[in-house]
Amino acid sequence: MNNRKTRRAGGRSSRQARRAAPLTRDMRPVRAGMEGGTYKPLSNAGVEKIHQAALTALETIGLADAPDSGVEILRRAGAEPGGDGRIRFPRALVEDMLARAATEITLYGRGAPQHDLHLAGSRVHYGTAGAAVSIVDVENNTYRDSTLQDLYDAARITDRLDNVHFLQRPMVARDIADNYEMDLNTIYACCAGTRKHIGTSFSDPAHLPGACGMLHMIAGGEDRFREKPFISNSNCFVVPPMKFATESCQTMEACIRAGMPVLLLSAGMAGATAPSTIAGAITQTVAECLAGIVYVNALAPGHPAILGTWPFGLDLRTGAMTVGSGEQALLSAGCAQMHRFYGLPGGACGGACDAKMPDMQAGWEQMCSNVMAGLAGINMVYEAAGMHASLLGFCHESLILADDLIGQAQRCVRGIEVNDETLALGQMAEVCLGGPGHYLGTDQTMARMERDHVYPSFGDRASPREWAERGKPALIAKATGRKNRILSEQSQAAFDPILDQALRTRFRIHLGV
Repeated sequence: MNNRKTRRAGGRSSRQARRAAPLTRDMRPVRAGMEGGTYKPLSNAGVEKIHQAALTALETIGLADAPDSGVEILRRAGAEPGGDGRIRFPRALVEDMLARAATEITLYGRGAPQHDLHLAGSRVHYGTAGAAVSIVDVENNTYRDSTLQDLYDAARITDRLDNVHFLQRPMVARDIADNYEMDLNTIYACCAGTRKHIGTSFSDPAHLPGACGMLHMIAGGEDRFREKPFISNSNCFVVPPMKFATESCQTMEACIRAGMPVLLLSAGMAGATAPSTIAGAITQTVAECLAGIVYVNALAPGHPAILGTWPFGLDLRTGAMTVGSGEQALLSAGCAQMHRFYGLPGGACGGACDAKMPDMQAGWEQMCSNVMAGLAGINMVYEAAGMHASLLGFCHESLILADDLIGQAQRCVRGIEVNDETLALGQMAEVCLGGPGHYLGTDQTMARMERDHVYPSFGDRASPREWAERGKPALIAKATGRKNRILSEQSQAAFDPILDQALRTRFRIHLGV
């Protein structure tokens, strides 16, 4: 008994100090790149049927509207241009290009190895994405046009959130009318706000030379950018159903030649631009993305490319998107199985919601698809944080709250470890046979409390009495408070003043930081 008292006596303050200190990566209960893949909504036979149906669609239906450059790239590889303007893909060609495709990809942080993301197998990462045109104003319960400052603020917030692993541009800077300047300022705002890996799109292939010039300056030279590209191209290279997006394909070609990883994004709407059934929508998006794999590897074998299977749900009564539905969660989880079947890095939608504000509806919608996406083993869970109103609105407070939400989702992904230590037979004997009769404060409990449990930053686990004594803090108000604290501080990713001045001299930068 005295020994137990000795172990605990005088140790409370030191234990509190240890808990307050940041945990090393290997000690954290959740972290980027944990293995998912335990949830499999498709049977093995179902996966094989989808694969065969996708191959049949490519071989018999094909895709229309490839640019002339793409037609030539694909023709030389063995695709078959038809008199009807469609390019068809023989099975053998698809299988050959799958054998050439990169099976593992590293998405780099900007000079920050701790933010590098290794995409392989069922390793799971969560981040933002989208092209929202509005910002959610929680204080006034309304929406307004999103701005470059909002995008910069989202990047700065993301940089401070442990469980949001990457920043794909989540909103459009609607206060910049010129598309070229918008593309360049998007890069500037994102890179000035975070050192985590960034994804963005380009509105015109002609914008690539200027964009690459900016990226090379930020990287310290073209060779350094090519060695560790910290930005990737989110490319809607298809217009479902089964058509190439001509200009986006030209942009994709330019990005590949520039050494930039690409996300091959197919975003059909089930019941509108994709079949209404879950299996049919997955089949079409898989077929379209496989066409992208052929395209990429015909141009540059082994170039880093992510299968961006993003089929979306649709409310067939109204025509509204249903990104917060159970059907959406199943669509993304089924796509994850197809990624693993091909052994290729993949991404899909998870965590977006149809709710207009960060309320109870938002909570259940965001958690449902984030958990299922992680359990299914999606490498890149896009739109996992902050996205509202069926992709039309982005919310900074919701982004902050997603750090808690994704933390709990990741704990589900981590699963249950079963070994001699976690079975705890020794603890049971010590506690029950002459011990205190409970596990509170035992060495084992104290040693594992930080390693096994995810503690929310904003979720309130206090009793009603304690909650009232603390002034009944509201969840959104707490998130707003943290947002204001983050944004009151200088960005930890801010450019060196000399580099910043050089960027502003060469390019028209709209952001005053």
